[in-house]
Amino acid sequence: MAQIAIVTGASSGMGARMALLLAEGPFGISQLWLIARRRERLLSLQEQIRRRNPRIKVRCLEGDLLSDAFFDTFSAELSRETPRILFLVNGAGFGKIGSVSALALKQQEAMLRLNCLALFRMTKLCLPYMKEGAGRIINFASAAAFLPQPDFAVYAAGKSFVLSFSEALNEELRNRRISVTAVCPGPVKTEFFGIAEEFRSVPFYKKLAMADPDRVTRLALSDSLRRKPVSVYGAGIKGLRLMTKLLPAAPLFAAMRLFR
Repeated sequence: MAQIAIVTGASSGMGARMALLLAEGPFGISQLWLIARRRERLLSLQEQIRRRNPRIKVRCLEGDLLSDAFFDTFSAELSRETPRILFLVNGAGFGKIGSVSALALKQQEAMLRLNCLALFRMTKLCLPYMKEGAGRIINFASAAAFLPQPDFAVYAAGKSFVLSFSEALNEELRNRRISVTAVCPGPVKTEFFGIAEEFRSVPFYKKLAMADPDRVTRLALSDSLRRKPVSVYGAGIKGLRLMTKLLPAAPLFAAMRLFR
C-alpha cells in the first residue's frame, strides 16, 4: 500500500515549495501526488523532484479545483489506489484586492469556492485514507484570517473559515492522532500579489513586511511535524495575532485607514 503526500496548488508558490520539502525529507513517502491546473509547471516540478529524490514516484494530476468533474475523478482515483495519506497540503488559493462593490461577482465567488469549498472537499475526500497516528493536514490560511480586512473582505473572510475549520478539525481528529495545522503567514514574496493587485495595489506597509516563502514553508512543515494547530511566521505577524485578540475591530480599521 503506497504511502503518499498530496499537494494542491503545486504549480507555484508555497505549494511547489512544500512539495520539494516533502520530497527531500525522511517521511516514508513513496509517492507525491501534485495537483494544479498548469500542466507544464507540474511537469517541471516533477522533474525537479526526480532529480532530488529518484526514489519517490511523482504523479501529476492536472485539474481545476473549481470543477466538480475533477473531484469525481480524484475520488475515483483514491478508491482505486486506496493509499495511506501521510500528508495532505491544501495550498491552492488566490485573492483579489478591491471592495466588494467593485470586484466582479464571479471572481469573488471563485475565491470562496477555491479557498474554502475546494479545501473542504479535498479534506473530506482524503480523511478516510489518512494514516492514523501519522497523518498530517497542512492548510494554507493567512494572517488575513485574524481580522476583517476592508478591500480584502472576501479573501480575509474565507481565510477565517480555513483557520476556524482547521482548528476544529484538529480537535475532532485527536483520537485518531491525525493533526491539522493552519498556516497563517503575512504577505509572502510569491506570484500571489501579481494576481491580487489586478485592480488595486497592496498597501505599502504590507510590502514592507513581505516574508521569504522558503522560510515560511519550512516553518509550516516543522510546525506540522510538531503537531501545532497554527503556524505563524515572524514576530510582527505573531504580534498582530495577539493584537487582534485583545482589541476590537474599530481601532484596527482606523489604523488601516491611516496607512492606505
